[in-house]
Amino acid sequence: MTLPLTTQAEANTRRWLERIVVGLNLCPFAASPFKRERIAYRVSEGTTLESVYRDVLAAADELLNGDPSEIETTLVIAPNALHTFDEYLEALALIEQALGQAGLDGILQVASFHPDYCFDGVAQDDPANHTNRSPHPMFHLIREAGLAAALESYPDADGIPERNVELLRKLGIDEIRRLLELS
Repeated sequence: MTLPLTTQAEANTRRWLERIVVGLNLCPFAASPFKRERIAYRVSEGTTLESVYRDVLAAADELLNGDPSEIETTLVIAPNALHTFDEYLEALALIEQALGQAGLDGILQVASFHPDYCFDGVAQDDPANHTNRSPHPMFHLIREAGLAAALESYPDADGIPERNVELLRKLGIDEIRRLLELS
C-alpha cells in the first residue's frame, strides 16, 4: 500500500530523526523532544517557494503561540517544492529575513536541512554533508530560549559539528545509506 505523500514525508522524516539525528547523536538535544513526542511535524503541500514560505511562517506563528511543554520545536517538511539546493537556499534566506523583520531574532532560529545539502568548500559526496541532509527539504524552527538552556548544560557544544563530521566520515556513505533505507 502506498501512503499519501504527506504521510510518507512525515514517516521518512521520523525515520531519519530516529536513525540518523538521534540514533547517531548528531544533535544531543534532539533525543528528549523526539522521545517525548514534542516535535511538531508540518508537511507543506506547497509546490512553490511562495507557498512553502507561507507554510513556514504559519508554523512559526503556531510554535510561538504554543505551549513549550507540549511542542518544543517544529519541522516544516516540503516534499513538493525546493528540489534544488539553490531554490532551498533562496527560501531559507527569505524565511530568515522575514523572521528578523518580525523582531524574532533571539526568539526563533531556523536550522536548515535538504537532501542535497552541501557545505561550502566540501565535495558533494563527502559524508560530512549528511549532518544537514534530510529526506526532504526541511526547515527546523527552534525556540532559542530552549536551545540556550540545553547548550548551557552540555559540556562541549562547540565540539558537536567537528565530532559529527568525524563520525560521518568514519561511517562512510554506504553505512549512512544503509541507515536511511526505508525498511
